[in-house]
Amino acid sequence: MEGTTVQRPHATAALACSASLILAALTACGSTPEADTRKPTSPDHVTAQAGSATSVHVMWEPATDNKAVTGYEVYRNGERVKSVAAAKVMTDVDGLTASTAYAFTVRARDAAGNLSAPSAAATVTTPAPAPADHEPPTRPVKLRGTADGSRAANLSWGGSTDDVGVTSYDIYQEDSRIHSVPGTQTTAHLTGLRPGTVYTFTVRARDAADTSSPDSNALDLTTASAPGAPAGTAPSDLRISNRVQGKEYVIDLDWKQPGTGGEIPAYQLFMDGRLTTTIVWGSTPPAGRASYRLTVSDPRGTRYSMKIRAELPDGKWGDFSAQRTVVLGD
Repeated sequence: MEGTTVQRPHATAALACSASLILAALTACGSTPEADTRKPTSPDHVTAQAGSATSVHVMWEPATDNKAVTGYEVYRNGERVKSVAAAKVMTDVDGLTASTAYAFTVRARDAAGNLSAPSAAATVTTPAPAPADHEPPTRPVKLRGTADGSRAANLSWGGSTDDVGVTSYDIYQEDSRIHSVPGTQTTAHLTGLRPGTVYTFTVRARDAADTSSPDSNALDLTTASAPGAPAGTAPSDLRISNRVQGKEYVIDLDWKQPGTGGEIPAYQLFMDGRLTTTIVWGSTPPAGRASYRLTVSDPRGTRYSMKIRAELPDGKWGDFSAQRTVVLGD
């Protein structure tokens, strides 16, 4: 019989089954990851503080997400006015009107674009325009504090004075503002710190003209180590001095080396947050205290923030020392 194909029932069923299996396999191979539809948590403890008659400083505690928080949206009276990166938990909102009440909320955002519910509102009223203020506040004095466990610290200081009035105190950690409190308050509770880490804090007073005082004395605090963590690897007691040498300045550093169970072959020196040089010993590494000298040609009054860290015997870099500030000619 020419051109005739006979298809048996059981063959038809087998072909259908095979097609189903192939389709299922293709579907499985080409499946897409489940979409992220879970919203981050709302930021907690939002505060709003008037920095001047036309600006407000907003702060909050970090939010959490099942994957990662990628940023925050700040709202003024329900209208979005700022977007900030996930690493920041504060921002200044400018261009406000004097003697006006405002309500600020914050929402967290994740990589999928999910927004948290708005935080509780923080209300603030901007003050009346201040009279002309040409003098900065005096520096805060006697900054002191203690670590509060492994992730927090408590600070206190002596108040500043100003010809018009101190509106706030700003807490700095390695030259970055991390917290602010009202001008009537001379204490601060800092959270979100890392265990077993050396922190260097300073405080500046600010007036209604947004003019800041000089830094307070620097305070070094070390948070408690996490359970089971190795001993600290940060160099300690970093001391810095400088002197004139012809048309240049010589900067001398010396420090107590950390106990690492072996020789420390090198150190990295950071100036103003940037790696400046790697200190490598030309012979046997020193025991006890170590020292280093460098020469700079910047003018008198130039300010540097400096810190160091050691290369550990296993080749990794240890923790940073406390940061120190030096001003050429001082």
